[in-house]
Amino acid sequence: MGLRRSLNKQTQAMAFKKFSNLSDKGCKTDVPKGHFVVYIGEMRSRYVLPMSWLQHKGFQSLLRRAEEEFGFNHDMGLTIPCHEQDFLSLISIMG
Repeated sequence: MGLRRSLNKQTQAMAFKKFSNLSDKGCKTDVPKGHFVVYIGEMRSRYVLPMSWLQHKGFQSLLRRAEEEFGFNHDMGLTIPCHEQDFLSLISIMG
């Protein structure tokens, strides 16, 4: 499986549905419309990201890793299995 492969439509739809429903499950309501929450690193640092980042190839790679390790069926926001510094480097180039 190549890292540059796009998420398939079913996985994208599942992720989007999960992100869209987080506020319905008692998550913090400080997430603006069109954004979602991820938790990064060992300390589970919380980041609020725009939905548009779901289309970025680098972020899609992180989503695949998260799906493989944790799945999308859990009550807290999406946990991304990577070092926080690596994540910060990625988002700095995404914009």
